[in-house]
Amino acid sequence: MRRREFLRTGGAIFGGLTLPRLLQADRKGMSCIILFQSGGACQHDLFDPKPDAPSEIRGGFSTIPTAVPGVHFSELLPRCAKALDKYAVIRSVYSREAIHEKAKQYIYSGSRPNNAFKHPATGSVIAKELGAVDGLPPFVAIPSRDFVDAGFLGSAFDPFVTGDPGKKDFKVQDLALPVGVKMDEAQSRAELLKSLDDDLRKVEKSRVVEGMDYFYQKAFDLVTSPAAKKAFDIEAEPEKLRDAYGRTTAGQGALLARRLVESGVRMVTVFHGGYDTHVGNDKTNKTLYPVFDQVFTTLLEDLEQRGLLASTLVLAMGEFGRTPKINHSAGRDHWPGVFSIAAAGAGIAGGQVVGSSDANGSEPKDRPISVEDLGATIYKKFGIDYTKEYRTIGRPVKINSDGHPIRELFS
Repeated sequence: MRRREFLRTGGAIFGGLTLPRLLQADRKGMSCIILFQSGGACQHDLFDPKPDAPSEIRGGFSTIPTAVPGVHFSELLPRCAKALDKYAVIRSVYSREAIHEKAKQYIYSGSRPNNAFKHPATGSVIAKELGAVDGLPPFVAIPSRDFVDAGFLGSAFDPFVTGDPGKKDFKVQDLALPVGVKMDEAQSRAELLKSLDDDLRKVEKSRVVEGMDYFYQKAFDLVTSPAAKKAFDIEAEPEKLRDAYGRTTAGQGALLARRLVESGVRMVTVFHGGYDTHVGNDKTNKTLYPVFDQVFTTLLEDLEQRGLLASTLVLAMGEFGRTPKINHSAGRDHWPGVFSIAAAGAGIAGGQVVGSSDANGSEPKDRPISVEDLGATIYKKFGIDYTKEYRTIGRPVKINSDGHPIRELFS
């Protein structure tokens, strides 16, 4: 059978499996990529413009039609507008925290911060529940952690931090042995550590010691894993594709994220900063949002072409939105009242607009979606019981604070 005939008849031969599904069959389960708009993106300049509002609310940008009739985005997102049939937008997300650090901890974990303990990020829970594949870290942050960590689960489940893949001659730390140490010597050291650990198991071990033990094992897995070296080798990508993503931290970070989930990493968060526009909102966003527009759409297209989108949840979100009214410094301040996010892949039907905000973009008008709901959605996509409880400081703690999966994101 010639190649063209195989592709044409493959659906019948394999019971309806398409080529992308065949390519995807070798993967190791669900993955998630989060493009995090650190600082808080402006809903008016993103997916929820208010063209009929007064100028001090509307801002300086016009609107453009999308692939869905009757739905308009900011003019800053021409590529996102054309690709809306590939993803869903939620215009009615709200938070209850207005300070960056707490708001980030809140949305990372799906549980509101408190003073007694720190909730683990969803990626850390996923790492604990599902484990690693082929020596790869299950949870990765690009280029830095930006307050995301494992909380009371301990440092063993913190994200692996890559550094900035947008820099020239980028190299991931901890993927090579120290200078002067050979592989056989490293293996001997690992065996000695295991022997010592077996002795330590005879006495009670503290959480700190357990965390160090797990940390050293992860480090050894990384430096000895061919799969890890291959996954992190962004230089192996064609120059044309690297250009398509954009030679920025966000662009190369998203490309690296795609490589990682393709290899079996469970959760990758790519941080894209600059959205905290207290001063000169329009001036900043005129250059910032086109970067997001390029990165997000290229990532979706790349994942789809490789047969990965069906098993990769892609989220674009920040910790909160921006104030409806422009301030005296031509900026917009923190606003947890309502903001917009985008969601794609993992069975999510494209072309949806879930919920809405009021005329000024200040609070949900219908179908309010909480941060807890978002966390529950992520867990359900991974097949993790979002009502599950862990224990810390002698008491049970839910991994998600009573959120409900967003029903529109499940077919």
